[in-house]
Amino acid sequence: MRTTSTVPAFLFLAISGLGLALAYGAYGGSGSWGSIWIAVAATALAVIVAAAVKVAAQWDRAVVLRLGRFRALQGPGLFVIIPIVDTIANWIDTRVITSTFKAEKTLTRDTVPVDVDAVLFWKVVDAQKAAVDVADYQSAISWAAQTALRDVIGKTMLSDMLEGREKISNDLRRIIDERTEPWGVNVISVELKDVLIPTGLENAMSMQAQAERERQARVILGDSERQIAEKFKAAARTYADDPTAFHLRAMNMLYEGLKTNSTIVVVPSAALESMQLGGIAGLTALGMARRPGAAEADGIPIEPH
Repeated sequence: MRTTSTVPAFLFLAISGLGLALAYGAYGGSGSWGSIWIAVAATALAVIVAAAVKVAAQWDRAVVLRLGRFRALQGPGLFVIIPIVDTIANWIDTRVITSTFKAEKTLTRDTVPVDVDAVLFWKVVDAQKAAVDVADYQSAISWAAQTALRDVIGKTMLSDMLEGREKISNDLRRIIDERTEPWGVNVISVELKDVLIPTGLENAMSMQAQAERERQARVILGDSERQIAEKFKAAARTYADDPTAFHLRAMNMLYEGLKTNSTIVVVPSAALESMQLGGIAGLTALGMARRPGAAEADGIPIEPH
């Protein structure tokens, strides 16, 4: 919104006050026709000066028409027009302006209805075109942005819209800039704020993503099992070539089980013979190799040697 300058009002009061003071000094308070004419002339001059003097802010440009024809762009700062002959048709703001626009229930290329919210950043670079070539440039920009957004959505797949927002923003900026360039407007950037899809489709996409994650987890688990099997296969080949290492590993596994768990381990006799534990005597000796506290907890008396 354009701010109103106080300079014209100050000039009006100053000239009017000066005229009244001059009339009073010349004729006193007699109320003669001379004093009245001076006061009226001073007031008329004050009105003309106040109407002629204008002030534009740093970001404003005044479009001045003389007898209906474009004359010049005035501003920023103080400028003068001819009252009645010159008129200010419009004040153009040259700062960067933001406009929000949206497209509701618009079908994508794969016939999915979506709601899209976007923000447009633009500025006027040619105030004459913005004032003369289009009736309401702000409304025109808003409608051009909405139609461009609908066109881009209709040519884009939903997956591309959800993943490639930057590309869609660049396409929108290019299209809107081409449409608004004849109006003296430059589009700086377009940003998509949000893309809303139907709730049912959103739930289906969530289930699909969850299923994909589960599939990847199963693939990773299967690959891990394959690697473990390859390691076991390599270990089996090593133990096949070295029976002594196999017997030591078996004895270590049995010892670890008896040491950490106070339980009875049932071992086939064939396995005992393959590990060369010497039958029942060897198994008993292996069991007594546990720490004394564990044996006493099992109720097995330990006699001192």
